[in-house]
Amino acid sequence: MTFRAEPPFRADHVGSLLRPPQLLRAREQKALGEISADQLRAVEDDAIRDVVRMQHDIGLRSATDGEFRRTSWHMDFIYRLGGIRPTDEKIQVHFRNEQGELDFESAALAVDAPITLGETIFGADFAFLAGQVAPGTTAKLTIPSPSMVHYRGGRAAIDPAVYPDQELFWADLSAAYAEQVRRVAELGCRYLQLDDTSLAYLNDPAQRRLLTERGDDAENQHLRYIRQINAAIADRPAGLNVTTHMCRGNFRSSWAASGGYDFVAEALFSELAVDGFFLEYDDDRSGDFAPLRFVPPGKTVVLGLVTTKNGTLESKDTLKRRIDEAARYVPLEQLCLSPQCGFSSTVEGNVLTYDDQVAKLRLIAETAEEVWG
Repeated sequence: MTFRAEPPFRADHVGSLLRPPQLLRAREQKALGEISADQLRAVEDDAIRDVVRMQHDIGLRSATDGEFRRTSWHMDFIYRLGGIRPTDEKIQVHFRNEQGELDFESAALAVDAPITLGETIFGADFAFLAGQVAPGTTAKLTIPSPSMVHYRGGRAAIDPAVYPDQELFWADLSAAYAEQVRRVAELGCRYLQLDDTSLAYLNDPAQRRLLTERGDDAENQHLRYIRQINAAIADRPAGLNVTTHMCRGNFRSSWAASGGYDFVAEALFSELAVDGFFLEYDDDRSGDFAPLRFVPPGKTVVLGLVTTKNGTLESKDTLKRRIDEAARYVPLEQLCLSPQCGFSSTVEGNVLTYDDQVAKLRLIAETAEEVWG
């Protein structure tokens, strides 16, 4: 089996990692005014050095900073776009897990000025990460996809005085993202991931009903999102590999949506111009592998077979059997292996230990070596 010189790699991971206790303590101290922003950043720097070393030591060829400087995987980015601000209104997202249900509450957003890109968002963070990776390891930057700006509030979040025509909103949003992509490439980024829950949520009829009720075109929303992501990455420079990751929610080991990829699969796999797809596939909630039949040659599918929702370690035999099942629909050489999602999409993290996390990442590296060599 051929060696993958470019990302995504045979053994890979989504991005976020459990925050270590000393980092969580430092964040609390900063919130209380007991330490400065510079002191917090020094703690973050040390934690990132450690976690980058861990990723390399267990055999991964990509490394992230674990999103250690963020509270939320997406809102920390979105609120730094010009023209977007948090509001006093609260949005509740309903999550569930095997033990019951819980709600996640966050500030809503408002688009009340033209969307622009001022600073290079996470630029300094990526530069620090890139300086820590060992030779042969690729620094990976994760950011939310353009879709997430819209999915959170829909057209109701967009001031009609600013954007009387929705096409203008989409044009400015994609242009801001295109500039972000250009700038991070200039910083040396060769592996960029656009995280997108919306394209997975839209497979759930309950989610589509919610969008219809708020006035959005739920039946065609995924087509719009695909077009806008493509516009954002159309001019990416040669050598920048772009992937997308899709899941159905990840907050304290809980999820928000269910359903296989059938509703979006044909358009998603045939039209979205990314190099690879990180797909959640850790349980029956994600459906079967049949939608992978739409994946064209040249595109990579990273099978998220290892759950980050709990610490129970999967068996290699089970992972290999499921990889074989997926290979009935897309050739084995187009497949890779990863966890189904991040370990800590928000600062709270999922319900497992650091040792559990390391064991799962090591399992992925070892299994990939045995399957692909």
